[in-house]
Amino acid sequence: MPLSAPIDREPMHRRQIDMHGYRRADGLYDIEAHLLDTKSYGFEQEGRGWMAPDTPLHGMWIRLTVDEDLLIHACEAASDHTPYSVCPQAAPNFARLAGLKIGPGFNRAVQERVGGVLGCTHLREMLAQMATVAYQTLYPVRRQKELAKEAAGGKRERPKIIGTCLAYEPSSPVVKMRWPWLAAEAAE
Repeated sequence: MPLSAPIDREPMHRRQIDMHGYRRADGLYDIEAHLLDTKSYGFEQEGRGWMAPDTPLHGMWIRLTVDEDLLIHACEAASDHTPYSVCPQAAPNFARLAGLKIGPGFNRAVQERVGGVLGCTHLREMLAQMATVAYQTLYPVRRQKELAKEAAGGKRERPKIIGTCLAYEPSSPVVKMRWPWLAAEAAE
């Protein structure tokens, strides 16, 4: 266990989030997420009555279909388990994400389209992580395009990832290894 040993404790709540990226036969990509919330104890829930231990309180799915440029072609959501019967009515609204591009401003655009009473907090919260899964899924495809463009003498652009974390700090060894031309330009 990478964390220090905890003091004695009892489990209360468990949230499982599972995400996958897929290449589709039609050339698009699906990014899927599933969220499952359970409690280790039984309790009375206002919308559903008595909830036995380990009964799903939330069980939700969301799928983004994107292209190589991270443009969302479709979004589908489903809520199998919710605390209230009205909750599943938010799922169809997530289709409004079609046409958005995953990149700078994505979270703000999600909030504009399915924020507040238009959406579901749990589905919406998964979208930021799904954007990261989309980047990871498409990394090899996008990197190959970047290398082909450079090989063909195309204009090099400073990657947007520069400066987003310790590894991509502009003068880090990772940046110097991946984009040596940035270090050369900085030295000029």
